[in-house]
Amino acid sequence: GHSRDVSSVAFSPDSKTLASASGDKTVKLWDLSGDAPVEKGTLRGHTEDNPECKCKHRDDDGEKIYTHLFKVNHECPVRGHSSWVLSVAFSPDSKTLASASGDKTVKLWDLSGDAPVEKGTLKGHSGYVYCVAFSPDGSLLASSSTDRTVKLWDHTMM
Repeated sequence: GHSRDVSSVAFSPDSKTLASASGDKTVKLWDLSGDAPVEKGTLRGHTEDNPECKCKHRDDDGEKIYTHLFKVNHECPVRGHSSWVLSVAFSPDSKTLASASGDKTVKLWDLSGDAPVEKGTLKGHSGYVYCVAFSPDGSLLASSSTDRTVKLWDHTMM
């Protein structure tokens, strides 16, 4: 689990994955397809990539495609936020994860490949970003902040 407070959770649209955000500067991904949740990955503030990291998902027919985000007890480090992760949200197609942070940014993570890849960072808030949410069609991302604003982002250009 996390080493600090959990500030936000979000289900993927297919309900097979749960993302949890924490003050420990990480987002953890949990596989919910079995009898009990299994941690399958951590997005954290490391700077090295691990080419062995993979994902587990289902194809269009619901067949399980078994790959893993971890080798046994092997974390998948990727670049992350420099402060607390306060909120996470999956895009409607489950291919993008947005994370909001006390570092005043929103990061977008591409989950469609073998390993999570940072797609980009949205900057513009002058305070902590407390919440993110995708529009139902996935074209817009909303973020709210302690700067008393809600920003709408067209993330599809990233």
